Amino acid sequence: MPHRKRTLVLAALILALGGCSGEPEPVPPSPGVGDTEAIPPPGQSETPETPGPGVTAPGIRLTAVPRTDGSFDMVEDVMLFAPVDVLQLQVPTSGEQLPGLMTKTAPRASDLQLLADDHEIPLDTTTVETTRDLPLPSAATKIRLTYRLTGTTVRRTPQRPERAAAALRPLIMPAESTLPTTVSVSAGLLNAVCPLLPETRCAVGDPPALTIRPDIPVAEALVVIQLDLP
Repeated sequence: MPHRKRTLVLAALILALGGCSGEPEPVPPSPGVGDTEAIPPPGQSETPETPGPGVTAPGIRLTAVPRTDGSFDMVEDVMLFAPVDVLQLQVPTSGEQLPGLMTKTAPRASDLQLLADDHEIPLDTTTVETTRDLPLPSAATKIRLTYRLTGTTVRRTPQRPERAAAALRPLIMPAESTLPTTVSVSAGLLNAVCPLLPETRCAVGDPPALTIRPDIPVAEALVVIQLDLP
């Protein structure tokens, strides 16, 4: 039998057999179609958080992820002793009088996103340049802020453009001045000074495992870091 004729006969046989079941074969859905899995709100992790102040106990946990351009991606987890309906926000201090900087800076938080008691709160303005009061729709105890921090970094020398210093502090300024605060930098940390503490050197350990002393009272949680940018 010629090849073309055999092909036509086989095709007809396949169609005939496929029609015997009386029902067409199911067609797999296109990727993403009908997918009802909830997308987590901005800044909310799908995995459980590490327990501790700011997450499972009153306090603040501030995590700074440095970027090549000297900005930081910030995640700020806050748990308050009592619910509040207004958040007071402030950016870090300008660097002209800060040890390790001694240069005027213009810190700015942008792309701000807010979760209050695990509910995403829409914001009219997503930028903080000095201080700002942020009303909440209802009083909340657990807060998460995510934002981009710029204007706080000073590069040290042209010969080593990755070597820099920066001032960090929580964006939230709670009335509870003793709220324990832990500041961490994801990579590149070389030294840390806390100019508002009686003992200003607040680095713990040695690079590359250097960290910042935990549980600093929030009123004193201004940290000047030295680091190598990625």
